[in-house]
Amino acid sequence: MKEMIANFLKALLRVVFFVFYRARIKGLENCRAAGKRVLIIANHTSFLDGILLATYLPGDPAFVINPRIARLWWVRWLSLFVSLLPMDTGNPLAIRVLIARLQQNRGVVVFPEGRITVTGELMKIYDGPGLVADRVGAALLPIRIDGAQYSYFSYLRGKTRLRWFPRITMTILPPYRLNVPETLTKAERRERIGRMLSDLMVELIFSTSNTQSTLYEALLKARKIHGMRHIIADDIRHEPISYGGITLRAHVLGRLMAKETNPGEYVGILLPTSTTVAVAFFGLHLYGRIPAMLNFSAGSRGMMSAVATARVETVYTSRRFVIEGKFDDIVARLARKVKVRYLEDLIQEIGMGIKLRGMIAMCFPRLAYGRSCPDVKPDDPAVVLFTSGSEGTPKGVVLSHVNLLSNIEQLKSRGDFNAKDIILNALPTFHSFGFSIGMLFPLMSGIKTFLYPSPLHYRMIPEIAYEINATMMFGTNTFLAGYANHAHPYDFRSLRYVFAGAEKLQDGTREIWMNRFGVRIFEGYGATETAPVLSVNTPMENRPGTVGRFMPGIEYHLEPVGEIEDAGRLWVRGPNVMLGYLLSDAPGELQPLDTDLGPGWYDTGDIVRVDQDGYLRIEGRARRFAKVGGEMVSLTAAEEFAYRAWPDFSHAVVAIADEKKGEQLVLVTECEAIDRQALITQAKNEGFGEIGMPKRVVLTKTVPLLGSGKIDYVAVENLAKE
Repeated sequence: MKEMIANFLKALLRVVFFVFYRARIKGLENCRAAGKRVLIIANHTSFLDGILLATYLPGDPAFVINPRIARLWWVRWLSLFVSLLPMDTGNPLAIRVLIARLQQNRGVVVFPEGRITVTGELMKIYDGPGLVADRVGAALLPIRIDGAQYSYFSYLRGKTRLRWFPRITMTILPPYRLNVPETLTKAERRERIGRMLSDLMVELIFSTSNTQSTLYEALLKARKIHGMRHIIADDIRHEPISYGGITLRAHVLGRLMAKETNPGEYVGILLPTSTTVAVAFFGLHLYGRIPAMLNFSAGSRGMMSAVATARVETVYTSRRFVIEGKFDDIVARLARKVKVRYLEDLIQEIGMGIKLRGMIAMCFPRLAYGRSCPDVKPDDPAVVLFTSGSEGTPKGVVLSHVNLLSNIEQLKSRGDFNAKDIILNALPTFHSFGFSIGMLFPLMSGIKTFLYPSPLHYRMIPEIAYEINATMMFGTNTFLAGYANHAHPYDFRSLRYVFAGAEKLQDGTREIWMNRFGVRIFEGYGATETAPVLSVNTPMENRPGTVGRFMPGIEYHLEPVGEIEDAGRLWVRGPNVMLGYLLSDAPGELQPLDTDLGPGWYDTGDIVRVDQDGYLRIEGRARRFAKVGGEMVSLTAAEEFAYRAWPDFSHAVVAIADEKKGEQLVLVTECEAIDRQALITQAKNEGFGEIGMPKRVVLTKTVPLLGSGKIDYVAVENLAKE
């Protein structure tokens, strides 16, 4: 009788959930593959989670539940039809009940977070479920619940837009069995199992995220979640733009640009970091054009090389930007090769008909997008970003919609970001860090972003952070050190996250941010070719001196390199790795990745170490090693030595030819106190080998930088040779 009532209630609840929440479950075949001794683990989004799983999962799994919750009247009523295991996590003996049930080959459901999320993302993962599964040899069956966090049964009130009946999807992944080496000590085994369980939950969130869409479809999805009126971006003009505003302006501007360009064409964007660049970017996407983000700091030669490599025929820019940035000569030279169009001129062409079409498209965005861009697929090119050219002619990096969306979802799976966050992005959008993480990531996540046109305004940017109550910032070591030296101790009071990338984060920069502002900097690592993040430290997984652990979905291979022990040249493959290059010797033709390791593998050119816990430590670029007297010497290590000894100045080390020893190291520095003898004395104090010391010191007023904030080693090498 009890079983009959339980089955009736399940059938009734399925109808209710389908009608009101359009609920569906995918991957039920994996339940059968898991066998009978199975521990079901799921993310915890709302009070609906347990009822959803009890309704849709086959059989009669027991649910581990907090004793306090078990005493609620409606839970006591529910326990008449669903098996519950009230468990006090503070009582070590309570776990015996869970072990006994699994040993009887009866399924158990547990939420490893131990509580309903208050961030919308994964929270702390307890290692208990993993330890139990390891002890009894049970399979782990991961289940993702998505959508319930947007209901009024969640804890996200005030953090995101809630609704009564959001669409709910449950996805079951294949079962996973823990494989832990028997040689580990008890403490090591516990730590390893905890990390494996955490990684499994992160992989669950990432692999069940929808990355098979175009960028514009993802923007519309974010608009649907957060609302058309949700303010999503602002800039120095202080004219905030909502999701509705960005889609309206993109339709209007995109229609005008579509009249002058062709579908599938690479179209240049030469604009500063602002809301305008976001509108222009999505305006081109609406009509099937591929934006090519031009680096205005590369000079006329670099820009001419970029437009030739991508076969760009039309470039859109702003007259105000050209005048204020003093790019008149560069744009004049550019105009001799391609058509340069000013947005101010396009705006004058906007008539009532275009405005009306834009309003209609804003109200029916998916229909309008399907009509204006019917043939674009998720795996098609979405953007062209150009390498800095610091090691040769700039290459065009072609990233697909899937590449970019995958990297966004990878980052979200490891962080606790929500729509109440405010990002301050001063990095240029021609740089992958500023483009993907500073602009696209917040737009796709409902996070308001303030777009500032230059990262070099060291006094102004801390003031902006204070004014807008920024909770997140990005920057290179150079920029972050500059902000710290000019900021008031209270300017960064609201910051939760500061991410550093693109160059090595120096200890001095890390310390001044912590000591003066009480803010931790989380160092990450990536490349333009990987859209861009490959690894990152987070509050839950942070190891200073490393660049964090790999993003989910990334495969890696370390190729042995000569005399460098315990490290190798890093190759990676994953959903965020680019489609391929555009090269100057074959303009406009995509050169896909095809290497000795197979298709899709990318050679980062970096020498790295990966420790037993999965943290990466960058030893330097393969090209940043020199052969001095027959020994391999790291230029990066010599640079770090200079920063440790003289942290208040900028330094760069390069190698040039040497008749006697093959190569010699040269230090280019802003510090007048450094000479060869000072280097040797400091090296002896630190126990640093003299062979790794620069042989010569060159003093300069300013160490040359690229527009991205990285050191311009081509210019540094020229200084060293003078």
